[in-house]
Amino acid sequence: MRLLLTILAAAALGAGCEKKAPVAAERAPVEVTVMQVALRDAPVTYEFVGQTQSSHQVQIRARVNGFLDRRLYTEGSMVKAGQPMFQQDPKPFQAQLDAAKGALAEQQARLQTANDNLAQVKPLAALKALSQKELDDATGQQQAAAAAVQVALANVETARLNLSYTRITTPVTGLSSYAQVQDGAYVNTENSLLTYVAQLDPIWVNFSISENEILSVRNEQKAGRLKLPPRDEYVVELVLADGSVFPKTGRVTFANADYDTQTGTFMLRATLPNPDGSLRPGQFVRVRLKGATRPNAVLVPQQSVLQGAKGHFVVLVDKDNKALLRNVEVGPWLGDDWFINAGLQPGDRVVTDGMARLSPGATVKITDAKAAAPASAPQAARPAAPAASK
Repeated sequence: MRLLLTILAAAALGAGCEKKAPVAAERAPVEVTVMQVALRDAPVTYEFVGQTQSSHQVQIRARVNGFLDRRLYTEGSMVKAGQPMFQQDPKPFQAQLDAAKGALAEQQARLQTANDNLAQVKPLAALKALSQKELDDATGQQQAAAAAVQVALANVETARLNLSYTRITTPVTGLSSYAQVQDGAYVNTENSLLTYVAQLDPIWVNFSISENEILSVRNEQKAGRLKLPPRDEYVVELVLADGSVFPKTGRVTFANADYDTQTGTFMLRATLPNPDGSLRPGQFVRVRLKGATRPNAVLVPQQSVLQGAKGHFVVLVDKDNKALLRNVEVGPWLGDDWFINAGLQPGDRVVTDGMARLSPGATVKITDAKAAAPASAPQAARPAAPAASK
């Protein structure tokens, strides 16, 4: 019995070995989304960190020594050019003016006497009734009296100016600061600074560019990958701390003559209109320079660019609908897209969705294909320094 079971088991095992192994099912094509590469001129936006500055900040100082009677403005308010801000005690200066006027009247009387005396001496000297010395003395007295009148006039004008300086006004329209000297204090050269006024319209924005950025943009310009606006007339746009865009745009109006030796950067200044005063001096903002373009540029979505051991690459679909890898040289970002400096040609089909399920040589099924379209919000990530490229 045991022998019979052993024979039957061996026969069953032999019969099973004669069956063929099942053939693996052919892998289905992977569904992907692709875009077709097309050349186009793409805008380039350079972004930097900047800080606002008053276009005309004036120190309001006392010009004469004396007691400060009162403050005439509201601290922190907008003031207009010519508006009084402080009043010093005018009484001592009014007294000085009155004394100067009295001295002037005295000198004018002496001049009149000298003129009358000279008028009498001249004809008598001509008739030889008086000596030449007497004529010279009369002439000298008249000239001295005339000079004394001029000095007295200057003293009157000085006293009048000192009296006018007791009413301290602002020379510019702008935002006032707090009063640094309180009412009743004695003002002299040591504490003559009373406050300051900062002009807000227009507003300045200072920002710096590194030497590497300047060299980079020059190299790209020489290589034909970058076209700068004529005469470097960039449009300046500001992004505020909350991400909102300032409604007014401006221009670059100043470039420093040399580099900062400590930071190795080059300072630029933009001027923007600020009619409602919403921008205040000292704010940190992001400065965007618009106007440059990349001619015949290749742009692909950022998610299409992968990075491996040999650098960046993309997945393409060839004419046989097979996946293949292509190494590329990437440039800066433009919104949600990435500039490709080398590695792609017009007509190439780049996979934009479904790359994770692909391997080289895999068969793909294109579910959506489109040509490259312009980016909607160009915001390049500080590729270089445009305005200093001369």
